[in-house]
Amino acid sequence: MGCMTHSDNYQRQIGDADRPDTVVRSAIMTTTRRRTFLSMPTGWRLAQYAALAACAYPATVLAQVAPSVVAPPVITPPAPMVQAVTPLPVVLPQLSAAQATRLASLIAKDAVAQGLVDVAPMAELDNDRLVRAALDHAHAVHAGRLAEADFQRDWAMRPVAYDPLPAFRDAVERDRLSAWVASLPPPYAGYDTLVTGLARYRSIAAEGGWAPIAADPGLVFGASGSRVTALRKRIAIEDPQLTVTGDRFDTALLEAVRRAQRRYGLNPTGTVGALTIAALNTPVEARIRQIKANMERWRWLPTELERNRVQVNIAAAVLTLFDGDSPIMSMKAVTGRPGDETPMLVSQIHSIVLNPPWNVPSSIATRELWPKEKANPGYLARNGFRVIDNGDGSRRLQQSSERSALGRFKFDFANPFAVYLHDTPAQAGFARFDRLASHGCVRLEKPAELAHQLMSTTPAWPAESIDATVAAGKTVRAQLAAPVAVYLLYWTAFANAGGQVSFRDDPYRWDGTLASKIEARSAHEALAAR
Repeated sequence: MGCMTHSDNYQRQIGDADRPDTVVRSAIMTTTRRRTFLSMPTGWRLAQYAALAACAYPATVLAQVAPSVVAPPVITPPAPMVQAVTPLPVVLPQLSAAQATRLASLIAKDAVAQGLVDVAPMAELDNDRLVRAALDHAHAVHAGRLAEADFQRDWAMRPVAYDPLPAFRDAVERDRLSAWVASLPPPYAGYDTLVTGLARYRSIAAEGGWAPIAADPGLVFGASGSRVTALRKRIAIEDPQLTVTGDRFDTALLEAVRRAQRRYGLNPTGTVGALTIAALNTPVEARIRQIKANMERWRWLPTELERNRVQVNIAAAVLTLFDGDSPIMSMKAVTGRPGDETPMLVSQIHSIVLNPPWNVPSSIATRELWPKEKANPGYLARNGFRVIDNGDGSRRLQQSSERSALGRFKFDFANPFAVYLHDTPAQAGFARFDRLASHGCVRLEKPAELAHQLMSTTPAWPAESIDATVAAGKTVRAQLAAPVAVYLLYWTAFANAGGQVSFRDDPYRWDGTLASKIEARSAHEALAAR
């Protein structure tokens, strides 16, 4: 509890609780790969390549002949002639024969590598069609494949406007097409590792994927037999540390099971239960689609992230603080449950409210609190809620800071969803591996530590002053001297430097929704191009 749900404005996911550092090292690797070849100019699709020429033509004054009457003539000015504004034709670069052959090969291979297609068609295209295909490819790789209308409201992130034509023209003139293609992907290690992971899982699929494992209570440490052999073979496909041969559930297999559970965001007990079996039995084709969806979301990020920033992986329910582009703090979080999704967004934390009261959103009051008061009179008073008359016949609830569901810290940043980061008295929730349980806001395991770190550059608020104010119980808004960027992101697949991919469930079904929107957009554009 503790924040406004999406309807108030216009109204499972699993996190690696034992090892949040795993997410720091692999889920959120965002060190920029400095590109020196080409700058990334702004703009949109090919329709925006045309420059409009406004042609103004002087009105033609027609000769007037005075009538033969005594009264002075009445001269009516002629209506001005208006020339329609016509877009100038786009002049596309002309490729040499060698450049055309090389470019067709480059974009065909890159389309597969970047997850745009699984098999690239090699069609014979004339100069202009090949150039337009290259420009479309550039936009898809660099800024994604969705149009503005395709974004859901709670996908409140948009790729930076991007026009590939000027850089492409320069690459043609300098005969540097290979470098131009290499410059297109998002400049982040987190994206690069997914490219490596995609290639790896495609290889697994090409070799037949994996056979499902039957649930069996006998799959325990010390067991032996064909069922153990099948489990070992299945895990070894994704885990090169495990040898394929052997029919005993030995220590090596036990540790491999625990590694697999960590990769899937499950409790690493080593017990092969229902959740572990379900994760192992997810088809390789589904894992490939999951990787592609996350690659697409990387394309929505700006080409450079702030070096000092807070990042939340909504799906993994983990917060990471970066200082100088290096992770310096990681903690468990509780994010929005399905139906009360935490939105993807980018903003700036501008202040921290110490000892915040909770102004209860009307949807939460109506759905949860008023019914509790009706069923158990006095519930609101016993839990520190005040009933406030709004002056228009309506009422609202406020919970005092002493009992507030927001705990002692509330981190504010501008956004249209009224969500924020905050403390919580319900600390037991952080012991769970399924930590999607909030109304959309992000609850934090270690809010005091985060407050101290964010305020470390604000002289008026040293750690001692923060602690003393919290202890006194007074509600105070502490302004940051320099706002800190905050990114709420949705990663269900992320990889380490070797391409070892970790997966999380898709609790909001956004991976599937994104894939459907991409397919619909691609079909629409293919039809329009005919």
